[in-house]
Amino acid sequence: MAAPTPGAAGVVEFLDRVDHAVATALSTNPSSTDVSRDGWRVLLMLARGTGRSMGEVAGHTSLPAPTATRIVDRLVEKKLAYRSADPLDRRRVLVHLSAEGRTVVESVCQRVQRILSPRRAPAARPASCDGPIPGPRAGSVM
Repeated sequence: MAAPTPGAAGVVEFLDRVDHAVATALSTNPSSTDVSRDGWRVLLMLARGTGRSMGEVAGHTSLPAPTATRIVDRLVEKKLAYRSADPLDRRRVLVHLSAEGRTVVESVCQRVQRILSPRRAPAARPASCDGPIPGPRAGSVM
């Protein structure tokens, strides 16, 4: 097996740093207490748009539908998300990020940004997890 290229090693190192930063931010942020990594992925997805169907949640997170449903159930119990009927198809249920959920997403994103910052200084503007993630150039080959 060939050794990884320098570009691939950089990508892997960067992803490891981001993974560690997210784990640290989730474990040390009081507002995100008891939000699992999969729960975080669902919250982040919900923060990037309007209501999402359970099929979209399961597909985006690559989780089996029953697991995605359990995660959303927990987020709803914690008041981080809520469900509503789809106005276009009343048979369908949409999942939305609540105000409390948005607060958690913003708080965790700010913490991740501080952890990843070279000087660990607070960001000049509020962190956002909906923009591009800094790191290796787009189009880098792994």
